[in-house]
Amino acid sequence: MQISQVSLAVLEILPRGASEGIELLWRLIRAGRRGTRAFLWPFCALELNPGEWKEGGEVALCEHLSLAIGFISNIIALGIGLPYGAAAAWYGGAVDFVLIRIIEIINSVPNLLLGILIISVLGPGFRNVLFVFAVTGWMGIARLVRGQFLSLREQDYVLAATCIGVPNYRIIIRHLLPNTLSPIIVSVTLGIPGAILGESGLSFLGIGINPPLPSWGRMLNDYLSAIQSHWYLAFFPGLMIALAMYAFTLMGDGLQDALDPTK
Repeated sequence: MQISQVSLAVLEILPRGASEGIELLWRLIRAGRRGTRAFLWPFCALELNPGEWKEGGEVALCEHLSLAIGFISNIIALGIGLPYGAAAAWYGGAVDFVLIRIIEIINSVPNLLLGILIISVLGPGFRNVLFVFAVTGWMGIARLVRGQFLSLREQDYVLAATCIGVPNYRIIIRHLLPNTLSPIIVSVTLGIPGAILGESGLSFLGIGINPPLPSWGRMLNDYLSAIQSHWYLAFFPGLMIALAMYAFTLMGDGLQDALDPTK
């Protein structure tokens, strides 16, 4: 009871978009935790392998897998992009030039083609898909952190800390990083639906998650041939992808409004 009261209090503080996104995401997670009951048609409990149980169960259980890929890949990307962008902005000069050129070279290849190239070398699988989205996601965070640090390092409090001999790592941790957290949080939140959609796309092409792990993209591919006779088999995986992306987009927009100091 206390947890629900705290949750309601937090939702009341957040903007409407963020609270609606969190509520929608929580409903999707609860649907996955219940297994399949939210998406199942009536079936006989005495049957050993009821037809609708498999499809409905996969639709619900894919939620946990897609969320895991979205969260973990963005956390890994944050762990790479944050120190990378901070080093480029703080040291500047030749270091900044080399680090940014590396990002531009990698960005010259579209993310989808880069993901297909990595999967073709490493092979499909859960860990390799995580690696793909970590590799393609850290560069945006690095650019964001670099831009924020470049604007903050010229502030008076940073210059004063430098003049009195405060170590560089302490200036970054105590002064620069806390003032950069707001755009980083928003960027990571908006990066999660991109990873979910990307994983679904790779699985749809047959180079993503391997069976027996379920995937919305693979379900769309499997049931695409039966869409005229059994439209619901492909409809619900697509609907869940859209709802998950919509929930995180609402959360990102709401957090951006909440963390914007000008509003």
